[in-house]
Amino acid sequence: MSANGHLLEIQNLSLHFGGIQALNQVDLKVERGLLFSLIGPNGAGKTSLVNCISKFYTPNSGRIRFKDRDITSLESHDVVRCGISRTFQNIELFKGMTVLDNIKLGRHVHLRSGPVAGMIYWGKARREEKELEALLNREILTFLDLTSIKDRVVATLPYGLQKRVDLARALACKPELLILDEPVAGMNREETKDMIDHVQEIKKAWGLTVFLIEHDMEVVMNISDWIAVMNFGEKMAEGTAGEVQKNPDVIRIYLGNACRG
Repeated sequence: MSANGHLLEIQNLSLHFGGIQALNQVDLKVERGLLFSLIGPNGAGKTSLVNCISKFYTPNSGRIRFKDRDITSLESHDVVRCGISRTFQNIELFKGMTVLDNIKLGRHVHLRSGPVAGMIYWGKARREEKELEALLNREILTFLDLTSIKDRVVATLPYGLQKRVDLARALACKPELLILDEPVAGMNREETKDMIDHVQEIKKAWGLTVFLIEHDMEVVMNISDWIAVMNFGEKMAEGTAGEVQKNPDVIRIYLGNACRG
């Protein structure tokens, strides 16, 4: 962590696809331990920014620093090893695999057994796998109320539970920064409440920093410690929920009258 308390720092980040400017010199700072939300209209550049952090995209210019380390040029698996994991707006699970096997995949970047041991599933690889299953049962499956369905094939689960499995897989990576890309999109009110309750409980119990992208403004305004607003690839405002709600530019471009404080 940097001396000024920032876990993640985005510095002058730009990204373009041909003639389309997805991000234009974006600066953001996320303090350790906060629930930080990034909001804005569709196409504002929110997911592009997250894809740069998690290295699905490579920015054209700028820097990404995590715990005072420049991670701009790292590969995606190395970013995970550093302590950053994420969920996806569109669920990216292996639908033909079980809940438990999907969650195990999130931990594999931290396993130490070599490829030969892994292929024959013997010795160190087998011990690690057994230890991993016990750990996931104790720390994640129980916490997210997934123990009773751990052997179910993901494709047979309702949408809300699949979203929870996606969250569990991200947690299995042992993150310090958890990025949630629209975690309650498409959920009904009860599913939304369950997901947000789980996120808040995990944040408190594990001491996580959460980076949230979400269009449900009731959720964002109720749980965020700090909010940044993007539009057309640029950061246009940031502050507390109360400050963002009263910002005339944010109201005009995104919030309308729905969230006036």
